[in-house]
Amino acid sequence: MSKIRKLICYQCQRELELKKTDFTYLGHSFFTEVPRCPECGQVFISEELVKNRISEVEMQLEDK
Repeated sequence: MSKIRKLICYQCQRELELKKTDFTYLGHSFFTEVPRCPECGQVFISEELVKNRISEVEMQLEDK
């Protein structure tokens, strides 16, 4: 059984909510849902996202 962890914004003390977020890397953009503070907009980027999605985009750009 996996535990669902609530992420809290350190600055605002609000629970992060999943929001579609735009990322830009080397002039190219992609969208993904990430936990984001509804007040200040700070995002949480998980290690999994970095290792999978961002790494995938990086490899695609380097192949061009």
